[in-house]
Amino acid sequence: MRLYQLDSYATRFRARVVEAQAGERPRVVLSETLFYPTSGGQPHDTGWLRFEGGEARVLEVYEEEKATGRVVHVLDRPLPEGAEVEGEIDWTRRYRHMQRHTAQHILSQAFLRSGGFHTVAVSLDDPVSTVDFAEPPDEEVAKRAEALANFAVYANHPIRAFEVDEEEISHYPLRRPPKARGRIRLVEIGTFDLAACGGTHLRSSAEAGPIKVLKVERYKGGSRVYFSAGWEALEDYAQKHALLQRLALRYSTQALEVEKPIAKLEEEVYALKGEVQALRKALADALLPRALEEGRLLVPEGMVQELAKALLGWPKTVLLLSESGRFALVGPEKEKVLERLKALGAKGGGKEIVSGVLPPNRLAEALEEIHV
Repeated sequence: MRLYQLDSYATRFRARVVEAQAGERPRVVLSETLFYPTSGGQPHDTGWLRFEGGEARVLEVYEEEKATGRVVHVLDRPLPEGAEVEGEIDWTRRYRHMQRHTAQHILSQAFLRSGGFHTVAVSLDDPVSTVDFAEPPDEEVAKRAEALANFAVYANHPIRAFEVDEEEISHYPLRRPPKARGRIRLVEIGTFDLAACGGTHLRSSAEAGPIKVLKVERYKGGSRVYFSAGWEALEDYAQKHALLQRLALRYSTQALEVEKPIAKLEEEVYALKGEVQALRKALADALLPRALEEGRLLVPEGMVQELAKALLGWPKTVLLLSESGRFALVGPEKEKVLERLKALGAKGGGKEIVSGVLPPNRLAEALEEIHV
């Protein structure tokens, strides 16, 4: 096992640079490492490599080839081959990744027990992580799985990692068949879950909680479950609680009652929208005769297109302008009028309706000079 697999809680180690590459993205390979490379849906660690005379920031870590096991560290500055370094991982980042990963194991087992859901992929890149299942979405299964996952958290199952030979795998009740060959690392969460995994994990299931399912949706013929765990679930709750409290204060109600005043407000908005639409239609009907008579008209903001659509089919060319400079042209001579407007700095075009914008400071000039 590698250092990060032997002790996921270790944060410092000593090593030697065995390979070094300079350039825009300096890279090194160390004699040994605590830095976890991106793998199995879990993001890489970051941190520092300190040496005599300074330190380099570890920006990215990846495994070059599974066969060779070369772990490459991408740095913010080059290091010479042979340099002795003391490495330190960013513990806050590592611990959150451990919470996400252990929670995912627990949740995958909970969905399997609650509805026979089989995990096909995971992504632990963000505080809101995902697990993809082969089965279609089922809200009831999701509720049962979330409850079961948190029971496993409260049970405080001990977590241990160990290796077995490939030939021995049939003796272990794994959640799903392993992809690895040869010596296979297993992660056991008490009597609750057992799976092949090379990632970093917690010491007990209690550290993964709470586990909160946030959303379930259809995805590629199966389903995708979004969840948060540990500190990130608590942070998510704190943000949503603060939002509810602000809304409750604004609407003079209790946090869990904010839907009622919001629903009432929505009803009022819909009613007002209907009234506004009726008034806009009445105003349009009143403005149409004048627009046809004069051939050009300054109209309220937001009604330019509405009036232009109402004038489609009329044989006379009409120019409609708003105070912001937005305009619309309809009628047989619209292209000619557009060219005259362009001489005043206008930009626009179109087929049935020519639309565009005229500089506001040329508005009066356009109304005075453009006759259609």
